[in-house]
Amino acid sequence: MKGELTAIIEQSPEGGYWAICPEVPGANGQGETVEEAKENLREAVILIFEDRLEDIKRGLPSDVIQDKIAI
Repeated sequence: MKGELTAIIEQSPEGGYWAICPEVPGANGQGETVEEAKENLREAVILIFEDRLEDIKRGLPSDVIQDKIAI
């Protein structure tokens, strides 16, 4: 299950689709097709993660260890 998140997609009353990711609060997307809504949601998740990472890195000591983990 490497790097997989849940996409909940519903039809919008105005047309098209909207999507949310319950694992990432605030992440949502929309599109004319299901695929567009999923891609828009994916981009939103990436932006949220990048923003959170930048926030946490501010003020860290220069000798902090940064590494990666796989899920």
